[in-house]
Amino acid sequence: MRKVQTIMIQSRLLTPICGLMLTAAMALAQAPVPPVPPQPPAPMAFAQDAGRLEQFVKLQRPGTSDDRLYQDGQRALDSRHWDQALEDFNQVAARAGSRADGALYWKAYTLNKLGRRDEAMGAIAELRKSYAGSRWLDDAKALEVEVKQAAGQKVSPESESDEDLKLMAINGLVQSDPERAIPLLENLLKGAQSPKLKERALFVLVQSSVPKAQQLLEQVARGGGNPDLQVKALAYVGVARRRQGAGNGQLLSEIYASTSDANVKRAILNAYMANRDTEHLLQVAKTEKTPEFRLDAIRYLGSAGGAGDALVAIYGSDQDRQVKQTIVETLCAHGNAKALVDLARNEKDAEMKKIIVRFLSTMKGKEATDYLMEILK
Repeated sequence: MRKVQTIMIQSRLLTPICGLMLTAAMALAQAPVPPVPPQPPAPMAFAQDAGRLEQFVKLQRPGTSDDRLYQDGQRALDSRHWDQALEDFNQVAARAGSRADGALYWKAYTLNKLGRRDEAMGAIAELRKSYAGSRWLDDAKALEVEVKQAAGQKVSPESESDEDLKLMAINGLVQSDPERAIPLLENLLKGAQSPKLKERALFVLVQSSVPKAQQLLEQVARGGGNPDLQVKALAYVGVARRRQGAGNGQLLSEIYASTSDANVKRAILNAYMANRDTEHLLQVAKTEKTPEFRLDAIRYLGSAGGAGDALVAIYGSDQDRQVKQTIVETLCAHGNAKALVDLARNEKDAEMKKIIVRFLSTMKGKEATDYLMEILK
């Protein structure tokens, strides 16, 4: 009788939790494209580790504070809130983290918009001195030319060139005369333009089926530009290939294997998820050495659908408890009671078996109910 009461209490406590997990997974699977899809939820936890539960139900992982500030700064640029952008990029640059070189570039860009030319040149000089191998240096050269050309002129932060009209003209040329249009787009992507305008330039490439446009998009996706552009291009590559009925898995797989950039890897996993590319997600889940990305791939496999057997196979061959628990959480979030029952029946580790049964106690359906009754007998 006590055993029955225990299971009933666990079920009442955990049922809302598993429901949240399923809702989160469904929202993730329906996320719009081309914007980068939401990051996968972090693992759920039990009473002994309640802190992990709050992470699990968050559909978007905000990342580090540097990432948040950097993104805030870019949004401020797009809104022409120059002072706020400068404050955000100053903070990121001062921390000297992985985003510091990009922050220095955008700091210089913002200072130029504010008409503070000498300080803009100083930020560019700091970028060159502190980050001699940065992929932002080419962009910085273009910005430096613009700053020097503007020196001595009275420039309002609210002033705007005719860049949007220029982009519209290039968009028309891409279809009618790609030989002229593609170099113009390439120069725009490498120039001292705003994040929004460069993203629009990438979108022009996405809309074109001209081979040269696709080649330029792939070039940027492989790292032929600054890191921010690469992440944007990776999201668009998946959209372009899917729209044209072609696969993008091999290209993304090559880029994934050649990079150590966490943002690039995360963008590729997002693209795999958007395309429901279970083959390459499974490859990452089996071979990735970094725990964060391996667990992300496992969660995405669950969201991609039809991967229950693959997750069960990984569970059976892996000895990492965190991997095993993430698989259990993912199967529960997607209502795969049959797979969980199979895992429970074959699990020799008493503690892991308890974990599986706790999840099963939150689920409705014949497979889960029959197995719980089997335990009670």
